[in-house]
Amino acid sequence: MGRAEEIKKELYDNTLSGRAPITEKLTKEGIELGMDPLDILFDALIPALQEVGRLFEIGEYFVPEMMISAKAMQRAMAILQPILGDTGVEPTGKVLILTVKGDVHDIGKNLCIIMLEGAGFDVIDMGVNVSPEKMIDAIKEHQPQLVGFSAFLTTTMPFFKTNIEALEEAGLRDKVKVMVGGAPITSEYAMSVGADGYGPDASQSVRLAKRLMVEMGYDIDLDENVKPSAGTSAMRTAVDAVETLMKKAEE
Repeated sequence: MGRAEEIKKELYDNTLSGRAPITEKLTKEGIELGMDPLDILFDALIPALQEVGRLFEIGEYFVPEMMISAKAMQRAMAILQPILGDTGVEPTGKVLILTVKGDVHDIGKNLCIIMLEGAGFDVIDMGVNVSPEKMIDAIKEHQPQLVGFSAFLTTTMPFFKTNIEALEEAGLRDKVKVMVGGAPITSEYAMSVGADGYGPDASQSVRLAKRLMVEMGYDIDLDENVKPSAGTSAMRTAVDAVETLMKKAEE
């Protein structure tokens, strides 16, 4: 067995076990060895998550095991994504994205970032537990067209409205479109707090971002029938695999 095959087997085993640092290290080694990132993704990472889902269904894995496996894959995707998404074209637009104050959950946010970057957006990730004040400073610095708020907890959902009010007070509300999402969020709630759009999952966040860019007057291709690149298709498949685990965890 050559080293490339060993790496794929070790990636599978360590993603299955949720060993994120080792998964990240193996992914870097594979790329440095000249392995095709698509082989790493489809021959190791995604099969591992599919096995995690099977183990959950038969009662051998529980929510914590599922989440740490998803985290391990995300670490690997952070390395693969720039390679898969490197098209050399002008960015579609700029998105500033964050998890609101009081909330430290980031898997959903990170999946949205992978999909948005794969669609050509320049994404500024502010991380988790971001205060309205830091958000305002970042918007002034980076001047994005779009701002995305994520919340996983019902107790942090009200910060959507708080953040939007902060935008109004800073005189920035008419300069950006606001997207929101997260496990407890609904379209109705998003509209009630004054957001411009709601993305129920990572794939739909891309469609929403493009639509909002068009509403702002930018010339963006909204044709869903355009054949995606191999990199975009791969990232979509990877994101779908993680989202499938997240949905199982929520059931």
